[in-house]
Amino acid sequence: MQVGWPERPLKKVEAALRNSYMVCTLHLQISRPSSTSSNGSNGSSSNGSSSSSITEELIGLARATSDHAFNATIWDVLIDPVYQGQGLGKALIEHMVRCLLRRDITNITLFADQNVVEFYRQLGFASDPEGIKGMFWYPKI
Repeated sequence: MQVGWPERPLKKVEAALRNSYMVCTLHLQISRPSSTSSNGSNGSSSNGSSSSSITEELIGLARATSDHAFNATIWDVLIDPVYQGQGLGKALIEHMVRCLLRRDITNITLFADQNVVEFYRQLGFASDPEGIKGMFWYPKI
């Protein structure tokens, strides 16, 4: 999925998804008429209906890590740029928040690039609530 993020090693992405508390995905189902049917005719089955195949395309994803009791952090919210602006990111985040709340996890955080802070504010997230500041440790190279 192309979303303008830096390339990440596939093994690390797989580990991040596998070790996440929750992963929510959005798939586009595409129905295509089959070119031939099992009886070798023009795609119509013996009962007169046409056959088709359904494929799924991953178009969105978000994941969360958690202590399984109080806290969760949402990471890697991705919507394929072709499908952005249609409310899918909003639906994905709202679904994830509802699922976390159903599991009685009520302290939900996320990290957002500056250009999407307003998007998350509209979904109920607050920057630096009650003066709380995120702290980060990075290795000195």
